[in-house]
Amino acid sequence: GSLVEAVLAHSARLNKEDLGIRIGQLSRRVEELKGEVCTMINKKYHEFLPSLRSAEELVAQVDGLSSSIDLLKDGIEREVQRDLTVAVAEFTELKQQLERDTLVLSVLKKLQEFDAAIKEFNAALLEKKYVRAAQHLEKARSSLKTLESRKGFELKILKALSTELTVQTQNILYHLGEEWQNLAVWKLPPSKESSSLESAMQSELHLHTVPSKEEDVADLPIASVLQAFAVLGELHTKLKIFGQLLLKYILKPLVLYPALQPLTEEQADVLILRFKCEKPDVNQSSPVEVFSKIQLIFEALHKYLLNMPLEQPVEHKESKVVLAELLGGLIWEELSDCLIHNCLVNSIPTNSSKLEQYIEVIKSTEKFENALKDMRFLKGDTTDLLKYARNVNSHFANKKCQDVIVAARNLMTSEIHNTVKITPESCVALPSLPGPGAGDHLPPNPAEGLQSTQVTFESGSKLSQHTFSLPTCRISSSVEKLMELAYQTLLEATASTDQCCIQLFYSVRNIFQLFYDVVPMYHKENLQKFPQLAAIHHNNCMFIAHHLLTLGHQFRYRLSGILCNGAATFVDLVPGFRRLGMECFLAQMRVQKGEILERLSSARNFSNMDDEDNYSAANRAIRQVLHQLKRLGKVWQDVLPVNVYCKAMGTLLNTALSEMVARIAALEDISAEDADRLHSLCRTMVEEGPQAFTPLVEEDRNKKYQEEVPVFVQRWMTFKELMVVLQANLQELVDRWADGKGPLAAEFSAAEVKSLIRALFQNTERRAAALAKIK
Repeated sequence: GSLVEAVLAHSARLNKEDLGIRIGQLSRRVEELKGEVCTMINKKYHEFLPSLRSAEELVAQVDGLSSSIDLLKDGIEREVQRDLTVAVAEFTELKQQLERDTLVLSVLKKLQEFDAAIKEFNAALLEKKYVRAAQHLEKARSSLKTLESRKGFELKILKALSTELTVQTQNILYHLGEEWQNLAVWKLPPSKESSSLESAMQSELHLHTVPSKEEDVADLPIASVLQAFAVLGELHTKLKIFGQLLLKYILKPLVLYPALQPLTEEQADVLILRFKCEKPDVNQSSPVEVFSKIQLIFEALHKYLLNMPLEQPVEHKESKVVLAELLGGLIWEELSDCLIHNCLVNSIPTNSSKLEQYIEVIKSTEKFENALKDMRFLKGDTTDLLKYARNVNSHFANKKCQDVIVAARNLMTSEIHNTVKITPESCVALPSLPGPGAGDHLPPNPAEGLQSTQVTFESGSKLSQHTFSLPTCRISSSVEKLMELAYQTLLEATASTDQCCIQLFYSVRNIFQLFYDVVPMYHKENLQKFPQLAAIHHNNCMFIAHHLLTLGHQFRYRLSGILCNGAATFVDLVPGFRRLGMECFLAQMRVQKGEILERLSSARNFSNMDDEDNYSAANRAIRQVLHQLKRLGKVWQDVLPVNVYCKAMGTLLNTALSEMVARIAALEDISAEDADRLHSLCRTMVEEGPQAFTPLVEEDRNKKYQEEVPVFVQRWMTFKELMVVLQANLQELVDRWADGKGPLAAEFSAAEVKSLIRALFQNTERRAAALAKIK
């Protein structure tokens, strides 16, 4: 314990000593820092004191300047500002007065110019110096416009000046108009007469513009008059009127009436343009002749009128222009349209073989335009007429296609009942096409190849050459012509350019599409009303479909590239035409079926035949049905193909027999006398029904089809079996049933046979036994 205390005491003594040392060190450091701070403060104070004194001096100077400025401002506001305001007001007033004086001076100057121009105008007009007069009038107009443009300076005199200018303008225009009418004199037919060859013969133009030998064209009165019109801005109006008269009475008649020939007569001071009539029976003239006539007119006009150079004011600049250029710009568009639609259109060939001859027309058109350009009537880039002439292939195709469609529509809207007979041996007059070329193993004429080729089977049997031919029937003559038109158009396409070929090919397709749309609607009422026309229309559609199968193939290798690669086909139209023919004929069949059922409905259900009235009604219904069938047999005779004829007649006869079987089988009570009379009615149908089958005109050849009636009448054997039932006894009926294997079971069901037995026989044990065997 004493040791520990000694250690602690020693440690405490050591800590006190260290602490004292450290405190002494800190005290010395503080003193050092204190000295450094005082040194720095003294240094900064010595540096700041001069700057402070300089700033104080500047502040004193600023205060002095500010006091001086305030004193100067007060002096300006009291004395200088008042004098300055007075000076500005005086300057403004003087400036406004100067402007007013300048404006008045300019107005007076313009008034003086206007007055001088009017005086000069009047003097020049009295001397008939029209150009100078027009120029002075335009100066007066310019002066007046300047006066009127000054805003806020309106004078009452301006209205009077404007009126005076208008009066003088109309005055000179009147004089110029009089001069122009005396120089270009029109002698026209009475206005009441319509445009015709006779009225054109009465039209004349007299130009008093022919110069004497010593006169120059520029010195002629016409030059002065036209130049004055140009200065006044009225030349365009006068030329437009002159151009319209020239078109109506000179140029267009030469295009419209081939018999007219232009005559030019030059006298001492006048050029006369008139017509004479040659070959009045000519309906159409060639473009070469028309161009020659019109060129003669323009050459005469150019010589004495249209070659005059005129000063034309354009945007305050003078430019020279020839009268021919102005007139050409006014009438050329209308003249070229007339030449195109009344001359060039009619000259377009209708046959591709004549296209080469059209080169002469193109050359004459180019020559005609060049002549007009030389006379400066046309500008260098004007080629509307030549473009049309050179585009002859397109125009030929358009015209040909239009003619084909028009001809086809006329055939479609003609009467259907005018017919021609088609046989397997007959065919459309197919065009003779050249062979398809090396590597194509096709016959030169596909139609001939089909007719002469027979298909041989491995067994050695051969198909008839008429296997794929259309059966004998009658079609409308218009449809035959329509098909010939299609063949001839395709033949024309083979000799045409590619573009024309494509247009002609699709025109043929359009023919058939037009037929599909037009014929059923145009002849709708007749097709519903007349069975014969419905049959003919059916044949027409089948005839067209038959040819459409091979029509494209026959011409495929002779058409242009894109068509040759498989696009030239009509096969896609075949189903539509077959459906069109079938729908029309089936609609007529439904009408006939309805009439048969309506007639049989008056037979009083074939019940109570022992009553004379009932028997007479049933017999009359039977006779009406037979009469209807025989009438249809006659109207369809030699029209429908034999197989179609027999199927149609068989279907209608089958309708009648089925209706009779259904009504007789539904009877609940049939007496012996009823059975005999029903059997007699059925025998009438069996004996006379086949007589309606007369598909051929030759009577002896119809027996074959009358004997084959059971083949075409589905219920024929059923009807025959019903006749047997009506005359048989119970045992015979049981024997014919033969446990469901006899002829009676083949035509009637067990329920139907039992119903007939119950209706025919009284309720006895024998009938019960017979009924028991029918199952």
